[in-house]
Amino acid sequence: MNFNRLPSDITPEEIEATAAALTPQQAQELLYCWELWSRTEQEWPAGDWHTWVIMAGRGFGKTRTGAETVRQVVGRAPNQRIALIGPTAGDCREVMVEGESGLLAVFPPSQRPMYEPSKRRVTFHNGSRAFLYSAEEPERLRGPQHHWAWCDEIAAYTKLKDVWSNLQFGLRLGADPRILATTTPRPMKFLKELVGDAGTVVTRGSTFSNAANLPASQLAYYQRIYGGTRIGRQELEGQLLEESEGALWTRDAIDAARVKTAPELVRVVVAIDPATTAGENSDDTGISVFGIDDAGEGYVLADDTCHLPPAQWAARSVMAFDRWEADRVIGEANNGGDLVELTIRTERRNISYEKVHASRGKVARAEPVAALYEQGKIHHVGSHPALEDEMVNFVPGQLKRSPNRVDALVWGASYLMLKPQRQGRVLSL
Repeated sequence: MNFNRLPSDITPEEIEATAAALTPQQAQELLYCWELWSRTEQEWPAGDWHTWVIMAGRGFGKTRTGAETVRQVVGRAPNQRIALIGPTAGDCREVMVEGESGLLAVFPPSQRPMYEPSKRRVTFHNGSRAFLYSAEEPERLRGPQHHWAWCDEIAAYTKLKDVWSNLQFGLRLGADPRILATTTPRPMKFLKELVGDAGTVVTRGSTFSNAANLPASQLAYYQRIYGGTRIGRQELEGQLLEESEGALWTRDAIDAARVKTAPELVRVVVAIDPATTAGENSDDTGISVFGIDDAGEGYVLADDTCHLPPAQWAARSVMAFDRWEADRVIGEANNGGDLVELTIRTERRNISYEKVHASRGKVARAEPVAALYEQGKIHHVGSHPALEDEMVNFVPGQLKRSPNRVDALVWGASYLMLKPQRQGRVLSL
């Protein structure tokens, strides 16, 4: 039985009655039985893996999982040599060993390890030992050998590559040496490569996965302040937010101009970048709602991009038109021709619609809009994660698929902010 996955017909009263009937020894055994308290994502993964990466939000239970996994390693065989690596010597001591979820806390009193700070060593009841290493001193890993390693908060290591290579060369004891790496993610090339390695198994999770053990008021605060934001996606949801070198947009530039609400807007358009086919492998249909205020500043109000057949994306576009009280729908006509207008007017015959044509390619159209972002003249109202992910990976010359979300955004921004020449509304960008 696992307390996090109890059958629905077991009541709290029955649990309390069972607990009250336990002897003190049974109660203590229950308290330290990790199999009962752990969640599924905290359990040792099946399969033949070399590195287990737990990449999750703050408060997920990464430290507890790391300490309990070390306890499992120690319990499997005596005389194990384990490397404990933290961002600093203080982190090793205060979090991994002495913390409320650290090694000293997870072992029952009869098996409590002995910690010797001066020797940077933890000795366990069966003769196994763990050695503490600061990631600030990767050279200290050059000589020692280990059966196992727990690396905590690896995205915070200042010398991650050196730490990792020195650890790997010393991980040569026993028949099956392995590594557990726990971290809140950061956009870094090494972490991306580690997660993609064939020998790595990845566990992902959010702060809210551990809601039963965290203050509800604080979780509500996190959701209200950081929900959907870049920092929230990284620090709470545990998402690895990638950003390609050479992209036209950066997360910092988007975040710098982000606003919670839009001012009074003088014009709003719904811009559509249609998919040319409607099959399962077709591109998405980009739908962006874009507005402008009386000072000429632009606002991204919504990204309603979807993967739907024409009648349904048309209905979605008209709904956006009504919801945002838009002035006009604009549709890219280079690929769809009159089909976009016909589809929209089938949904609503008298809607204000204008088709736009591209005289230049995607990158050439996007660059002036990206420049407006650099100038702080375009603001995202709230967060649009999928759109922003596409933007920060929009690299000229490296487009693998049509960036439909970005295309729709560019159409809207260009229409309202770049004052293109009118030739049946040709965007001469």
